[in-house]
Amino acid sequence: MNPDFANSGRRNFLKSTSAALVASAFATRASAAEPAKSGKLFSSVGIASKIANANLLKAAGAEFLTESVGDFLVPDQTEAQFEKNLASLAESPLPILACNGFIRPTHLRCVGPEANHDAILAWSEIAFRRLRQARGKFIVFGSGGSRQLRDGWPKEKANAQFISLLQRMGPLAASYGVTVTLEQLQAKECNYINHLAEGAEIIRAAKHPNIRLLADLYHMASMGDTPADLKAAMDVVAHLEIAEKEGRTAPSIHGDDFRPFFKVLKDSGYSGAISIEGKWQDQDLPAAFQEIAKQASQV
Repeated sequence: MNPDFANSGRRNFLKSTSAALVASAFATRASAAEPAKSGKLFSSVGIASKIANANLLKAAGAEFLTESVGDFLVPDQTEAQFEKNLASLAESPLPILACNGFIRPTHLRCVGPEANHDAILAWSEIAFRRLRQARGKFIVFGSGGSRQLRDGWPKEKANAQFISLLQRMGPLAASYGVTVTLEQLQAKECNYINHLAEGAEIIRAAKHPNIRLLADLYHMASMGDTPADLKAAMDVVAHLEIAEKEGRTAPSIHGDDFRPFFKVLKDSGYSGAISIEGKWQDQDLPAAFQEIAKQASQV
């Protein structure tokens, strides 16, 4: 037998086996992306963390994970490395709904004179394809280093560049059943797209259903965005992240009241998920998930 053919067959067998394991594992779980059940605001509540922590997180109350593009989908590494990650997912008690940390390489630039959209889209294609293999749904597009405005580069030019990138990215994401959710970032992390309204304006201009907005309640609070700002953006919001304003802690540590924002979500008919994304200790998590559920039930 041709050894190249044999090796190729083995790779295909391993790939199909990993895919089957992931599919089988997911078949035994409730989908994290299902519409909310009657009486519940959120379809599911998850947390941004490594898959290695899944058992602990499930015991604390998590229903899904937000993993990392760079660490789990590894677009800069081989298929063999990703297959190892898929095998870990097949053993996980929690599904991966989203991946953040989208564009890690420092040479990939969304805006500015050195913007290189073709390279970003090549990176994106690998990430989207692998997220589909993992049965995930959302790519969280923060990536402050990639979109940071250089000194002297006008915001108007950056907007045109960024919208153009998203218009090309939308059909690619759609081909893999992925939704890219743009995340506002507070000004101390990035100097571009700092308010929810700015992100919503970009999304509307991109005009693609697979390019949506992430409402991050921590960044919103840090930048002074209000429930009214959230209401104005709900036509393009598809996913949420949550943490308290002080120290980016998990809900219940400092007692932040998210109910005004939750009421906007309920009144707008939001039926998606929410993910804790911040700093926490293991012992904080059961109370954090309980606090989200309690506040959501009070609106």
